[in-house]
Amino acid sequence: MGAALDYGVQSFCFRHFKDNAEVAEKVKAIGVNTIEVCAVHADFNDPEGWKDIVKTYQDAEVGIVSIGVQTFTGLDSDRDFFECAAIAGAKHISCHFKIDSYTKAIPMVRAWSREYGIKVGIHCHGGYSFGGSPDVLKHLVGLGGPEVGLCIDSAWALQIGPRQGNPVKWVENFPGQTYGVHYKDFVFDKDGMWNDTVVGQGTLDLKGFVDALEADGFDGMAVIEYEADVENPVPALTKCVEVMRGLVG
Repeated sequence: MGAALDYGVQSFCFRHFKDNAEVAEKVKAIGVNTIEVCAVHADFNDPEGWKDIVKTYQDAEVGIVSIGVQTFTGLDSDRDFFECAAIAGAKHISCHFKIDSYTKAIPMVRAWSREYGIKVGIHCHGGYSFGGSPDVLKHLVGLGGPEVGLCIDSAWALQIGPRQGNPVKWVENFPGQTYGVHYKDFVFDKDGMWNDTVVGQGTLDLKGFVDALEADGFDGMAVIEYEADVENPVPALTKCVEVMRGLVG
């Protein structure tokens, strides 16, 4: 099984639940054993406090494969994000950059990436976000590579529209530069509003996306993300896992 089908879950799915021990239980309940932890469940500027959280997941036999999505703004304290990822044994950070600070932040991130041996994937977050379009991402990855690549959130890629927002084409157009994946799916209202759905049951060509990742030799971090049903996400996330498992073989 390739890395594209070796997936966990994003902790933001469980944002209603603040106790990491409870989150770990829910991770196991949906049928996976790895997680990308977001700032809802940790303060990544507190590496000492983070050690206790890491132990909570280790005790539950849930591996932390990434942290994020973190915003790098060129502050010296952003190094803490790398320190926290290293404490957890994670090899990936999902991130954003900001239009007013990316020229300062990217060289710092590149240096830390080399120092810690941790890759950074820029998370696309739709048309309203800096870094949401392929042209901007090409520019940012051009400045930051090879340490900085993409974290393709498949649903947010779709949100910018069918001509530019095809996640399959993103993989093909950024060869070898996809370092992280958020498997997420949207259906769209006639006014363009998006709604979460079980991955593979909405607009996303899930099999085509996975096939493209495997053809590209993807070896990064992958998680499922489903943001609806905030108070009871386990049933839909379990279905997401079932759909993903159906792709094996």
